Amino acid sequence: MASEERKVAVVAVGGNSLIKDKAHKTVPDQYAAASESMQHIAGMIEQGWDVVITHGNGPQVGFILRRAELALHELHPVPLDSCGADTQGAIGYMFQRALYNEFKRRGLPKQAATVVTQVLVDREDPAFENPTKPIGSFMDEATAKQHAEQDGWAVVEDAGRGWRRVVPSPLPVRIIEQNAIQALVDSGFVVIGVGGGGIPVVEDEQGHLVGVEAVIDKDFASALLANSLEADLLLISTAVEKVALHYNTPQQRWLDSMTLAEAKRYLEEGHFGMGSMEPKIRAIIQFLERGGKEALITDPENIERALLGETGTRITRSSLHA
Repeated sequence: MASEERKVAVVAVGGNSLIKDKAHKTVPDQYAAASESMQHIAGMIEQGWDVVITHGNGPQVGFILRRAELALHELHPVPLDSCGADTQGAIGYMFQRALYNEFKRRGLPKQAATVVTQVLVDREDPAFENPTKPIGSFMDEATAKQHAEQDGWAVVEDAGRGWRRVVPSPLPVRIIEQNAIQALVDSGFVVIGVGGGGIPVVEDEQGHLVGVEAVIDKDFASALLANSLEADLLLISTAVEKVALHYNTPQQRWLDSMTLAEAKRYLEEGHFGMGSMEPKIRAIIQFLERGGKEALITDPENIERALLGETGTRITRSSLHA
């Protein structure tokens, strides 16, 4: 439970924080990028925040699936839920090592721990009837239709670039390891959890957990985690310093703050890109509607300044001046 003395923040680290560009995809490149982001998060921790870090994993899951495709003549394929678990461990390791070194450099007596996190989804979620999330490699039409027939894949033609597998993106319902994350936060650990939106699981008739081939939106899962922990702040780290209206047009206007009502109105007016800012704003709206206090959007290098109110876009339930 968040207290007056200790401020708890869930920090959702964007995909750009691991892979800067097409020329820097190797594991050492990803670690170098992760180290940069962790420096800024360490600065936040030095300011007195208790932090839970979440992250994306789309490219890393893609790499695992591609390796599995290339090795099919020798090795078994890797189910999507196992890919999620693999990436949670690998990215968590990068973050833990980077934070250990940064804490040592700053003389901070802190330690990070990764929780491989399952997230419950509703097996009746309509998303299972309408797969939309592209994963894995591009294929020609014949290969795609062969997978559809033999493996039961849903496949779609992707903007003239080839065919791809698509999987459902159900809404997160409950963080299975929430109590473990809470206990670690209460004990003073920096926690890395809910990586890639969490490993999607459903309950069977006996209440047992079963992994499913799906992808949960990481921002929605991060918002649910922030509500579950009663966090003081949901911070979404992304590629831009602030949120803008009329983004990338002559009328572009950067926003220092938004109320919940304004965020909903701007969303309805279509200001936020479907694959970029829109899911982040939707996640923040959900967080605030479920009782969250405030949210902040900025890029990694401006996290510390944004926390001091010098930049970033702050979203609250009502006007800060009310």
